Amino acid sequence: MKNSKDSRRLKIRKRIRGKIKGTNEQPRLSVFRSNKQIYAQIIDDVAGQTLAAASSAENGAAKGTKVEISTSVGKMIAERAAAKGITKVTFDRGGYLFHGRVKALADGAREGGLKF
Repeated sequence: MKNSKDSRRLKIRKRIRGKIKGTNEQPRLSVFRSNKQIYAQIIDDVAGQTLAAASSAENGAAKGTKVEISTSVGKMIAERAAAKGITKVTFDRGGYLFHGRVKALADGAREGGLKF
């Protein structure tokens, strides 16, 4: 597993996390993408607490292509963040490239009102 895609992603993720830190004022929006689902969490790293979460595995997620579902998950996380009074976040792409489903989730979150 030395040169696998996953080990490469984890190495990139570790490098990103060294630079990004979520605070109470500006928490971290973390993305995890599996082959079938996509998950988003808003995390306060100082307190070690998840403030809001959304995923495509929930009943409220839209149907359609993976990109369309990702956009709806982005809107869901933005909605839940707004309910908790969170408007600014730091985006953590989790070692994934910023295109496709990750970019769709980010665009959906921006449409929902999150700033990053």
